[in-house]
Amino acid sequence: MKKHGYVEGTGNIFADLGVANPEEARAKADLVDRIVDIIQERKLTQAQAGKLLGVDQPKVSALMRGRLTDFSIERLLRFLLSLGQDVHIAVTARRPSSRKQPTFQVYATDRRSRAATASRR
Repeated sequence: MKKHGYVEGTGNIFADLGVANPEEARAKADLVDRIVDIIQERKLTQAQAGKLLGVDQPKVSALMRGRLTDFSIERLLRFLLSLGQDVHIAVTARRPSSRKQPTFQVYATDRRSRAATASRR
């Protein structure tokens, strides 16, 4: 058996790096990715974004640089609401026979993909 010289990832970089609570870290990163996209799409300065989000410019800078220790998932969800986004949370039951660990995932869509989905209905 030939070795490839690399290790295949799990699909969650935070788990691969041994980060505590990798599912939460991934969810926070996904939420921040969407927040940053919105700020950039609207061409907001960090000061303008801070006013909308109710934080100062240094907090927006930290957010945009991926420094997420000061931001809870709840706070990130509030930021999305402040930016006029709808947030949907779904909880689904797991099959009793499932051996997988429970998951926590974020799915973010932009307006273009929602409009495309709506037009297909």
